[in-house]
Amino acid sequence: MKQMFIIAAMIICSVRATAQSKDSSILDEVVVTANRIEQKQNQTGKVLTVISRQVLEKNSGRNMGEILNQYAGFTVIGANNNPGTNLDVYTRGAGLGNTLILINGTPVYDVSSISSAFDLNFITPEMVERVEVLKGGQSTIYGSDAVAGVINIITRKPANKPVSLNANLAAGSFGTLKAGVGLRGSNEKIDYGLQYQYLRTTGLSAAFDSTGKGDFDKDGLQQHNVLGTLNGKFNDRFIWRLMGQANLYKADLDANAYNDDKDHTVNNKNYTAGIGLEYRLGKAVIHGNYTLNYTDRDYLDDSTDVGGFAQYGESRFKGFSHFAEVYANFKWNKWVSFLAGTDLRRQQTDQFSLSISSFGPYETAIGKDSAKINQYSAYASALLNSGNGFFLELGGRWNNHSMYGNNFTYSLNPSYVRGNWKIFANLSSAFKAPTLYQLYDPNSGLATLKPEKSTSLEAGVQFAAMEKAWVTRLVGFTRKLKDGIDYSLIDFRYFNNNSARDKGLELESQYRKDKWNLVMNYTYVTGEVNTVKYRYDAPSFSYIKSGDTTYNYQFRRPAHSLNLTAGYQVTEKLFTSIHGRYAGKRFEPRFMQAPIEVDAYTVFDIYGEYRFSQKVRAFADLRNIFNAKYTDVMGFTTRPFSFLVGVNMAF
Repeated sequence: MKQMFIIAAMIICSVRATAQSKDSSILDEVVVTANRIEQKQNQTGKVLTVISRQVLEKNSGRNMGEILNQYAGFTVIGANNNPGTNLDVYTRGAGLGNTLILINGTPVYDVSSISSAFDLNFITPEMVERVEVLKGGQSTIYGSDAVAGVINIITRKPANKPVSLNANLAAGSFGTLKAGVGLRGSNEKIDYGLQYQYLRTTGLSAAFDSTGKGDFDKDGLQQHNVLGTLNGKFNDRFIWRLMGQANLYKADLDANAYNDDKDHTVNNKNYTAGIGLEYRLGKAVIHGNYTLNYTDRDYLDDSTDVGGFAQYGESRFKGFSHFAEVYANFKWNKWVSFLAGTDLRRQQTDQFSLSISSFGPYETAIGKDSAKINQYSAYASALLNSGNGFFLELGGRWNNHSMYGNNFTYSLNPSYVRGNWKIFANLSSAFKAPTLYQLYDPNSGLATLKPEKSTSLEAGVQFAAMEKAWVTRLVGFTRKLKDGIDYSLIDFRYFNNNSARDKGLELESQYRKDKWNLVMNYTYVTGEVNTVKYRYDAPSFSYIKSGDTTYNYQFRRPAHSLNLTAGYQVTEKLFTSIHGRYAGKRFEPRFMQAPIEVDAYTVFDIYGEYRFSQKVRAFADLRNIFNAKYTDVMGFTTRPFSFLVGVNMAF
């Protein structure tokens, strides 16, 4: 009851603040992620949110996980923990790896990991122009892993002059130092960009010191990010694009929950290279893209300090991902447009792990020559515009996987716009192919795994008032998953067994006018899974099946969450905002034990910036200002009160 009171109070405050504000409007932005055709955001019936460059600038010093946590439907575990912690993205309650990450519209993965999810630590907001977040099943357009949505990270656009220089410098709590420099420019034939970002922090202890002795060491982070882009044109109809990215970070780790380790580290490296071509032929635009992504994760737990079971451990995980596609947009007339394309995804992994304990050495390996898959896809969709407010998108995809064979997806998306109202619905299917680890790991892999398949339905209404200064969207959704990939406690292998159902509600409201920028969103999500039930058999020292069981599996994901941000332009040069986040009760999973209920929490942050000129602005970011004590992941530290102050310059 107390938590529901907090939710109600924050919503009421948001509505009252909105009512007191005066005039301006929210622009109807042009987006590309909804169906890979440029269109105004109001003309798509899909649930799409744009995180603009202006918003990213007012989150200076935060990582992508912290920014996404402020939006409806998202829980990013790790965003509030020690820097360098894995950022696990959960969208609308779906499991890890069910949200596809795109960079400039093309998929990126870490195919060496269990879930194949791309590590958002490799992306710094300073290198990002905007983020387009598309929720719901999107496999028809974007293929595997787009079960709950896609996050399209669009890199910085070129400056509209031959040379533009930008730089940033910030420092703060936990020995944090952040610095970056960038060079961008353009002329009639070519544009370019080169950005470098550096981050160093001495950090906190990753594991929570439940003993209170204070002898856990600090776990630091050092990170380097480089992004380069080069775009040009052969002529007015033929455009080419090049992109290269190198991201490296070294982080100190602990042994596990509540357990310190003073010599456990990880070196993460990610390299991405891409080429794109665009050719205009009459009413059609033909696109070709190729992206190579390479990830290398090296773990070392030396023997000078034994924090866990093993006295020594080293592991190396390499992932190679190739993505190539050709697709075309064709605008037949002002009422009908088509999209058709084909793509190829090739993935390989090379893994090695060695641990030495009192039982002796234990070694496993996976070779890239055998641990590999290919996926071929063909897809098409049609967009219909009646001219009187009714829009319809329908499409389908055929996918062929080198291990499990064929599968199909579809999407149907009608919407209707009249005046300031929009109503919409989406019926879609999606899938997640089994990962290389799940297929090939010598201990737990199963080569005959089928893909996880889902069917999603969402419907909602959007309303704009006060000359579109106030926009509110309400969405209800449900998702049914079958052939979910689970882990057997009997033969210790992955298998297809469980079915799951998720449902929820999202309410978003934004007011932007005059000096006010007010944002509120509330998310409710719940879900149940039906799977095999096990019990421990003491005489045989093993587990045996004991029928099926159904339970709420939304571990670490709160049923209720609420964000409220109030920003105010105090003067022409001074801006300030306060952000509050409420995360309701949730459950922490435990191996073969009942889950533990984790308390709800509320945290508040304050941000302020002062513009000395159009070229120089200083900022201060104060987080968890009331120093709330809370838990995101049981046994691991969450950040107390902290601050970051800095300056951003553009010339």
